[in-house]
Amino acid sequence: MTGFDAVFLSYDEPMANSLHSRLQRTLGGTVKRLHGVHGMRRAYRLCAEVVEREQFFLADGDFAIDTDFDPATVEPLEEGVSMRVWRAVNPVNGLTYGYGGLKLIRRSALREMGDAVDVLAALPGRIEFAQHTAGITRFNQSPFHAWKAGFRECAMLARGSEYGMADDDAHQRVDAWMRSRSGEFATHAAAGAREGVSFARQAARDPQQFDRLNDPTWLRERFTAAHGDQAVSG
Repeated sequence: MTGFDAVFLSYDEPMANSLHSRLQRTLGGTVKRLHGVHGMRRAYRLCAEVVEREQFFLADGDFAIDTDFDPATVEPLEEGVSMRVWRAVNPVNGLTYGYGGLKLIRRSALREMGDAVDVLAALPGRIEFAQHTAGITRFNQSPFHAWKAGFRECAMLARGSEYGMADDDAHQRVDAWMRSRSGEFATHAAAGAREGVSFARQAARDPQQFDRLNDPTWLRERFTAAHGDQAVSG
């Protein structure tokens, strides 16, 4: 293990146990696990309380790290930088960007995090986006998980990126999500993307509705209402 701690943050992802083990093998030491915390903002804040070092790796429960990733080459965050995000490959539409990617983050930044729909966009300080790809975001583990990924991401992109992404780039990514056709449950990701854009248009009249994007119970109920009670684990 390097001089950084590491946390694997999972909720209900079917492959979480194996991906946690993969992360530990690649980073070369113990990766702490935070599991099943309700509320995304609360879960991220709790990550700051389970580490001992100021800077630590943070991986979501559906992140499959590239086994060639070398943590020993990672430079610490510079002063004023709260988080670095490595790219991840999207398995259903071919996009490669920060969505679902590995993060190096400051414990103090999480403790001072403000309010944003895309939770980590509310960190104080600057955010760096590394050009290197660190793995695959394996969100397509079930019909529900694929739908949820498309729904949340495209609702936030349609609303307007809180990371300062140009509108044209956001539109291109939404279009790619809606055309998802590769990999398992790609059609569910595409459906989620379309429904996320529709939700964003409706919620524009009542911005507080966007907070529902971080409510796992509401997301499950919305999926079930639209698509039936399909198997969560595939």
